[in-house]
Amino acid sequence: MLGRLATAMVTPFNAEGAVDLAKAQELACRLVDEQRNDIVLVNGTTGEAPTTTDDEKWQLVHAVKEAVGDRAKVVAGVGTNVTAHSVELCLQAASAGADGLLAVTPYYSLPPQDAIIAHFETLAGATDLPMILYDIPHRAGRPIEADSLMRLAGHPNIVAVKDAKNDITGSAQVLAATDLDYFAGDDAKVLPLLAIGGVGVIGTSTVFTGRRTAELIDAWLAGNPDEALRIYRELLPVYTGVFATQGVMMVKAGLAHLGFDAGSVRAPLLPASADQAEHFAAILDQTDL
Repeated sequence: MLGRLATAMVTPFNAEGAVDLAKAQELACRLVDEQRNDIVLVNGTTGEAPTTTDDEKWQLVHAVKEAVGDRAKVVAGVGTNVTAHSVELCLQAASAGADGLLAVTPYYSLPPQDAIIAHFETLAGATDLPMILYDIPHRAGRPIEADSLMRLAGHPNIVAVKDAKNDITGSAQVLAATDLDYFAGDDAKVLPLLAIGGVGVIGTSTVFTGRRTAELIDAWLAGNPDEALRIYRELLPVYTGVFATQGVMMVKAGLAHLGFDAGSVRAPLLPASADQAEHFAAILDQTDL
């Protein structure tokens, strides 16, 4: 197991729009030391991976791993819709010091299931690092079907799934048939997924809710579901509020509200509107974090 609590970290930019590696290191340490993350995910969707260069991605993995050391695992997003490019990113992340990889379903091309299986097996065989599959059909256009996940579970380097498919029955079936670790890919699904055998969450709001989400997971594992549910209900407004618009926009607005300047976002995204930022700031202020 890589861990139980991960945050898909935003990529800080400076005033000129360049990646701010020092800020990235500072944010990663906050996630580990203050928010109890045992995994830091860089170069994911929330890290604006579609708009960062390959060189920037390498620098981010290297800088974050240098900052957190052995205190947490660093998982690097490597998924694209081009298998050969994704393999290059796998090798690059390994050379930068990543502890694991996250690969999303190839998007836009709408590959059939046999092609999806072949794609993931190729990526998983490119290095000896453990790989998490990111199943998010509303972004990728295709699900990783349950039968495909069961086949992919046979690959020794494919160890987990970031589950954002909204098919709790299908997830339960895969969990019953394999030894894959399941992470909620939607923050608000963390408790339902734990209930069917999941291990935790790869979150977006967990930049703010990490410490208390760790308490939720601890309560569940300790056999105290009432306490887990109480914490879950307290955090639910943040779990859902971070997705009032694109997640990275809200996270950067929330961080700014808390006094951490992670910079703006890269086009085609725009910063959260004043109304969106104020509403999310109010949620953060009203929640026991």
